[in-house]
Amino acid sequence: KIVYCKDDNRRGSHEHTAFTFLGFKFCRRTVRTKRGVLFTGFAPGISPQALKAISREVRRWRLHTRTRLELDDLAAWINPIVRGWVNYYGRFYRSLLIPLLKRINAYLVRWARNKYKRVASFKRVYRWWYGLVDRQPDLFAHWRVTSMFSWIR
Repeated sequence: KIVYCKDDNRRGSHEHTAFTFLGFKFCRRTVRTKRGVLFTGFAPGISPQALKAISREVRRWRLHTRTRLELDDLAAWINPIVRGWVNYYGRFYRSLLIPLLKRINAYLVRWARNKYKRVASFKRVYRWWYGLVDRQPDLFAHWRVTSMFSWIR
C-alpha cells in the first residue's frame, strides 16, 4: 500500500495518509521545532491498537485488588514492564502515553484506598498520594512522565 506523507510541505490529498508499523502509527501530527515553532509533520506515535492492548494488560493486572502486596512490591513488579513501554512507545510523541500512565496511577490510588482504610476518603488519599510523590519521586518508573492520577488536574 502506498501512503501519502501529508505535512506542511505536501498539501495534496490521497486516499491513504497514515499507516501502522511496529506498534507506531505514522500520520500527520503537530510538531514543535527546536526553536519552538509549531508545524504539521509526518511523525510516529503509539498506535491506537497498541494503546488498547497495553490498557487491556493493565486492567488484567487488577492492581487495586492486590492489597496483600506492599507499595515497594508493586513497584518492583510493574516498573520493568512500564519502563519498557515508556522507553519504546514514548520515544516519539510521548504525550500520547500520558492518559495511560494516569490510569495506572488511578489504579494505584484505588489500591491505597483499599489497603489503607485511613486514606479511604478522597481528600486524604489526595494528600497521601502527593506526599508519597514528594517523598519518593523515583518509586515508579512512569512518574518521570506524570505523577498525576486521571481525575485530578
